Amino acid sequence: VLSTVSARASARCAAVPTSSIRGYRASSVLMSQGSVAKQAAENNQRFMVNTYSRPEIVLSHGKGSYVYDTNGKEYLDFTAGIAVVGLGHSHPDVAAAVADQATKLVHCSNLYHNEWAPKLAQKIVSATLESYPQGSQGIYAKSSSGSDASARVFFSNSGTEANEGALKFARKYGKVVAEKGILGKTASEALRGDPNLKSGIVSFTGAFHGRSMGALSVTANPKYQKPFAPLIPGVQTTKFNDTRELGTFIDERTCAVIVEPIQGEGGIHAAHADFLRALRRRCDQVGALLIYDEIQCGLGRSGKLWAHQLYPEDCSPDIVTMAKPLANGIPIGAILVSDKVADMIKVGDHGTTFGGNPLACRAGCVVLDHINTPELLSHVAAAGEALEQELTSALAQLIGGPVVEIRGKGLLRGIQLSSDPAPVVDLARDRGLLLVSAGGNTVRLVPPLNTSLEDIKKGAAILADCIKQTAQ
Repeated sequence: VLSTVSARASARCAAVPTSSIRGYRASSVLMSQGSVAKQAAENNQRFMVNTYSRPEIVLSHGKGSYVYDTNGKEYLDFTAGIAVVGLGHSHPDVAAAVADQATKLVHCSNLYHNEWAPKLAQKIVSATLESYPQGSQGIYAKSSSGSDASARVFFSNSGTEANEGALKFARKYGKVVAEKGILGKTASEALRGDPNLKSGIVSFTGAFHGRSMGALSVTANPKYQKPFAPLIPGVQTTKFNDTRELGTFIDERTCAVIVEPIQGEGGIHAAHADFLRALRRRCDQVGALLIYDEIQCGLGRSGKLWAHQLYPEDCSPDIVTMAKPLANGIPIGAILVSDKVADMIKVGDHGTTFGGNPLACRAGCVVLDHINTPELLSHVAAAGEALEQELTSALAQLIGGPVVEIRGKGLLRGIQLSSDPAPVVDLARDRGLLLVSAGGNTVRLVPPLNTSLEDIKKGAAILADCIKQTAQ
């Protein structure tokens, strides 16, 4: 019966001239390349919600550190999809894993186990602990049973979802701490009377944690927050890299502090070691969790597996959120939590339909195996230094004028300009270099982690020339 219905349907389709089908467009093979771009722009205008400002080019494919538009123009990609394609475009091992898994099992929900989610979780935990053997606090602390450190993972679909989950976990943790009355006599008596009091969250100026309501509430930027106010209550914001007010903002009512070890969207600002150390100490004093958002700065971007591993062990977090490069463009996010946090999260406390699906997790296994190698991490550190040296040399005469500062770690770099960087970004694109801006008039540089030194220098030369030209 099914084959008969299918045959009839096929026959009906074949009998209809393509010219009579509403909205029919010839394939891109038969269209001029200009028509492809024009049609994409028209369809975007007609059918998509207008939330993005984009140039009039349409990207069709990529390979390594390069992407190509429908006119065949080549671009050296220093955006990596905003720090997502860490292994470059169309990486053969990732492509092979995704193609193979797509023929087996893409999704089964979390009603059932799948093969790849626990494998990726094990790789994340093992890689984290092994890459920072000196760690002894937070996610590196021994388990409650006294055995070796046993951090655990929850999978989501994106960075903002990972941060939402981390904030939820912190709220649950705060309630449990309050109910157990372990903060000292005065605070414990008040909190036991109303465990909901221990629900405050502290974030910092310049932060970006996502666009969903919880993540947006800890992203203290009026441009993002104002249209959607009121946001979730109980959030306070204090100054990034300033320890003087931490004792005032972080108290016994605080359940979590969330911070990026290296701010990305805010303009590429690295936290000071003393600042992170003070956060760790204060969180311990008041029974709050320290959350590191490493969605952009983590997974090799800094030259270490995690950016916080650039810092002393007494800066270690209780929770790490991750996403962007974890599956090289396949949507995925994850929350890495310490044993003490995991013990307080029970069946039904959180969930996801798509998170931890076998397709994304298999891709994640391949990506992590490539990133977590001495060779790649050393390359990131060396490439980052080469990028800084090339830019510093080429722009030396402009520093203190049109160029305010060059900063960053590894292949997460920023050039702060004295004016809007849009003209630089536009000119660079015309010359075949893709860039993305960040806060504070900053040009953000986040090329694929395996970009060759030759292409690093090539991109730096194009960028420096564009800055010089727009500064005239």
